[in-house]
Amino acid sequence: MGRRTFMKRLMEGATALGIVSFLAASAIAGDTIKFGVVAHKTGPLAGGEAVTHTPNIEMWVKQVNARGGLNVDGGKKLIEIVEYDDKTNPGEHIKAVQRLATQDEVDFMLSPYGTGFNVAAAPIYAKYGFPLIAVSAITNKIEELSKRFPNMFFTLGNTTGFVEGVRDTLITMRDSGTIGNKIAMVNVADAFGIELADTARPILAEAGFEIVYDKSYPLGTPDISPVIKGAKAAKPDAFVAWSYPPDTFALTEQAIIEDLDVKVFYTAVATAFPAYSGKFGNKIEGNLGAGGVNPDTPAMQNYRKEHKELTGKVPDYWASATYYASLQILEQAIEAVGTVDRSATVDYIKNNSFDTVIGTISFDENNNSDRYWSVGQWRDGVFRAVADTGMGDSVPVVEKSGW
Repeated sequence: MGRRTFMKRLMEGATALGIVSFLAASAIAGDTIKFGVVAHKTGPLAGGEAVTHTPNIEMWVKQVNARGGLNVDGGKKLIEIVEYDDKTNPGEHIKAVQRLATQDEVDFMLSPYGTGFNVAAAPIYAKYGFPLIAVSAITNKIEELSKRFPNMFFTLGNTTGFVEGVRDTLITMRDSGTIGNKIAMVNVADAFGIELADTARPILAEAGFEIVYDKSYPLGTPDISPVIKGAKAAKPDAFVAWSYPPDTFALTEQAIIEDLDVKVFYTAVATAFPAYSGKFGNKIEGNLGAGGVNPDTPAMQNYRKEHKELTGKVPDYWASATYYASLQILEQAIEAVGTVDRSATVDYIKNNSFDTVIGTISFDENNNSDRYWSVGQWRDGVFRAVADTGMGDSVPVVEKSGW
């Protein structure tokens, strides 16, 4: 685990943009509020972390520090980030959180990337009372987890709702005559993929779909070609993969190579990444995937503009904005409490609504179950939501145009 604090780097970058006041710069000596981050800087999930989490943290810190910091204890305190690399290893993650709490004495923690890591780390976050807004986590165990860990909050709905978005999209395509009933389904063999596949089997069967190919594969598997070849041999009408970033890219690349002939091609996490479109271009026109957004709202347009200006990177079309929203929630709660009292901050998050880039968010028994996008589709270089719960701004799904 390598510790690093990028307060100085963020301040230098902000200074270059001309947005740091003298007050903010002078406070760097010690008047700070410390946030711990345990990130996947290396390992299989490093790519997803680098798109969805890290740039949003950088953007948020620059914005808050440019305003002079957070209003706590009757004054302004700059944000300082203390970060460790867990190498995409749950054991390393937990050790790093322990170290941040006891040795670095951070005031708050920011949530990890990935369902498995949020669930694995929940006990240690709860031990020290850190609010855990688990953005990059989808599970049907929300009720169980939030009762056991009342400091833990969820923003993307549960596994069933996520699968139902895919089911409803498939039904729409079937009712239009675009596809039949045969589905090839694969999943990454970790907490995220296993739970989604287990949930999807009965839901799809009840909707009249036949799963003609059902295969799992290890996270970070070096050769995905047997999975696609097996799917192709089953002659499905639609392909659905509960996948993480490395395999989302690998599955798509192999599907192009094998010319997998389906009218619906769905991959999960990373389908919304700009790099996905950058790598495959118009070959992915009509591809479906996890999430999506409405990119046309003024708030979203401003967010995407500032993200590019402050980080030099383009956000993804799903969890990037939701992760940034989690930082806005934490900021608003801390400032409302007015201190670094973690217990009071947790209580405030439980009982209040928050104005965020994706709209107003509030938690019902620690779950934002009423407002989230579930399925997106690549259309003319933009990944737009085609299924949602409570957002009401999805566009109609269209047929995939081929490879």
